[in-house]
Amino acid sequence: MSTGLLATVAALWGAAAGALLPRAAYRFSAPSGEGWLAACPAGHPVRGWLGRAHCAHCTETGAATGRTRTATGPGTATGTGQATGTRTTGAYGSTAPALLATALVCAALAAATGTRPELAVWLLLAPVGVLLAIVDFRVQRLPDPLTLPFAAAALLLLGLVSLVPEHAGEWTTALLGALALGGGYFVLFLINPAGMGFGDVKLALGAGAVLGWYGWPTLMLGTLAGFLSGALYGGALVVARRAGRKTAIPFGPFLITGAFAGLLAGAYTA
Repeated sequence: MSTGLLATVAALWGAAAGALLPRAAYRFSAPSGEGWLAACPAGHPVRGWLGRAHCAHCTETGAATGRTRTATGPGTATGTGQATGTRTTGAYGSTAPALLATALVCAALAAATGTRPELAVWLLLAPVGVLLAIVDFRVQRLPDPLTLPFAAAALLLLGLVSLVPEHAGEWTTALLGALALGGGYFVLFLINPAGMGFGDVKLALGAGAVLGWYGWPTLMLGTLAGFLSGALYGGALVVARRAGRKTAIPFGPFLITGAFAGLLAGAYTA
């Protein structure tokens, strides 16, 4: 299969998976210490976790009334028009951002990885990474039901891939990478709990696993890219006067961004 066709198929998979994320992103976007959201902003119950963020009970009524018009000339025409309708507008989250982000991430991973078997792992994990980034940006929280299974799934799936011919990584290094990056973030959490949440520590386990698959240079590159992107974002907020030097920012999206950048580099050069 050509690289272009593979990337197109991966993008379609990413778009389909991304279209299922908005409801989960909304439900997980609860402040720390609170239960997951079970109702739309208007108070109607939200059922399920996958699909559009849309409430069928929320409606908006709109009415449009035409004006009477009169024309004078060889003939005279007079008319009055009125239209009234009700349409459902119960959306409490947009589908487009998650769909586009997941499609682009999956396409890029497919282009870098090619037909090697670990691509299946990247395509399965990518939607979870996008979901985690969205939730952390919204409420600065990385849910345990996502971070811990993400790390476990990464190690389990990569272990299975290591049994398949033509893979380009090492499962042992993935395991050590998970422990190393998770341990490093845990030290940072102990040093400065206000600047590094424990959710970041848990997420680092999964990020370390996928980066470690391609070796220690990839792990170091992805880690550096994460801190660099976070620093650039924080600096931009300070320059724009939208944050101070001590303002807390969600680090999970940048940890994921760094892992994505390192993974692209590692997959491309493997």
